[in-house]
Amino acid sequence: MALTREQMDRKIDEHFGFEMRDDVEGVLMTLAPDVEHDIVGSPTGPAHGRDGARPFYVGLFADLSDSKVECLKRLYGDNFLVDESLWSGTAPGRPFGLEGRGRPLRFRLLHVIEFADNGDIKRENVWLDMAAILQQLPQG
Repeated sequence: MALTREQMDRKIDEHFGFEMRDDVEGVLMTLAPDVEHDIVGSPTGPAHGRDGARPFYVGLFADLSDSKVECLKRLYGDNFLVDESLWSGTAPGRPFGLEGRGRPLRFRLLHVIEFADNGDIKRENVWLDMAAILQQLPQG
C-alpha cells in the first residue's frame, strides 16, 4: 500500500527531529530493521540493518552539534521521497574525517528515502555538499 505524502513527511520529520536531539536510539527506531543506510562516498560503503547504521549516528552526533535542518524542497513518489535540506550547526569533532575545531558549518544535503509499507525507512541514501564542507573547514 502506498504511503501518503503526509505519512512520509511525518516519518522523515520524526527522523530529523531525533537527529537534532542527538538521539541515536530514536533515529534507529525510524529505520526498518533491515535498512540499507548509504552515505554516498563513505569509505565503508552502505551499512545494513539498525546495528550497521548505529556507528554512523554515534560518530555524527559526536562530530556535529547544534544541528538544524531546513527543508528546501521535497519530491514524492510511490513510497519514496527526495528531500533537499540545508544543515547548519557547529563542528566540534571530526565530521567526515575533517578537523572541525568548533567552527560553524552549513551545507546542503540530499536524502533519497524509501519507505517500507509500514512507514519505516527501508533505505536512506544521503548526498552531502562536500565542496562546501571543505571550504568551511580548511585543514591547514
